[in-house]
Amino acid sequence: MNPNFHVNLGPVKLRHIMDNISAEITGINLNKEFSELVSVDSIKNIESSISFVYENYQDFNEIPRKANLIVSSSQKSKFSEFENLIFVNNVHEAVAKLSSIFYRDVNDSDFNDQNNVHTSEGCFISDTAIIKKGVIIGKNSTIKDGVVINNNCILGENSFIEENVVLSNTIIGDNVRVGRNTSIGQPGFGFAINNSSNFKIYHLGRVVLQSNVSIGSNCCIDRGSFGDTIIGENTYFDNLCHVAHNVMVGNNCVFAAMAGIAGSTKIGNSVMAGGQVGIAGHLSIGNNVQIAAKSAVLKSIEDNRSVMGNPAIEKYKYIRKYKKFYG
Repeated sequence: MNPNFHVNLGPVKLRHIMDNISAEITGINLNKEFSELVSVDSIKNIESSISFVYENYQDFNEIPRKANLIVSSSQKSKFSEFENLIFVNNVHEAVAKLSSIFYRDVNDSDFNDQNNVHTSEGCFISDTAIIKKGVIIGKNSTIKDGVVINNNCILGENSFIEENVVLSNTIIGDNVRVGRNTSIGQPGFGFAINNSSNFKIYHLGRVVLQSNVSIGSNCCIDRGSFGDTIIGENTYFDNLCHVAHNVMVGNNCVFAAMAGIAGSTKIGNSVMAGGQVGIAGHLSIGNNVQIAAKSAVLKSIEDNRSVMGNPAIEKYKYIRKYKKFYG
């Protein structure tokens, strides 16, 4: 099941795009129409999609040569083999501006009277809970006081959603618990920095909580920008944790209180992290990694490692250094 959480406002003519950003065009007619704005990893229809390449992107060989791309003017030499290009001074700013031209959130007005909530047998839903149109709730689920479940969210069987939880753009598997006052599926902290006015990026991704996940109280899990944020099976988060947009966490992981994972980091299976651990963005954390409390993970970690410290280094190396300086 693949519910829509956004409305596509396309097709959008390149002429309209040029009204909103300052750019130099190569190989594309101003009357050409684009039906979607997507990441380069998600291009399905080269002809009707427009995509973008950030300055730190590395896998140029994976990009179709006929893709319609927004790229940085400072990197023209890297795109000499590509045919359809839109050169801009700031790719992040251009994407932020265009994302709201192509997409908006789904709301109740997009549904007809037949798109009501579908609740299976054996559910308890509090009278004070707010369940928007298009929501599907699996059997034997419990939705407690003050919960808000926004349009088209899907909850599997035996879901247990505690007081004052807010769910948006979220798909939940079976036997999932979400603790009180937690927010899941809100837009991530993605924007283009501008000295006079920052430009927010519209986040059209989702949060996917796979089966047997447990999320503590007062946690925040952001939806993806142009992809999904995914929490794997049987992974547990303690209270006061934050997971940023596009993060992927594997199965059987445990994160203690106040852990934070920055955007687009990929975490393997059976990872254990102590309280107040911070993991930087765009990293790869391997399987069976152990991270000591209060560690700051600033670079990728291979499988079967134990790290600690700020910045986090191999555990026994840290202990040796500590004994050397502090006895």
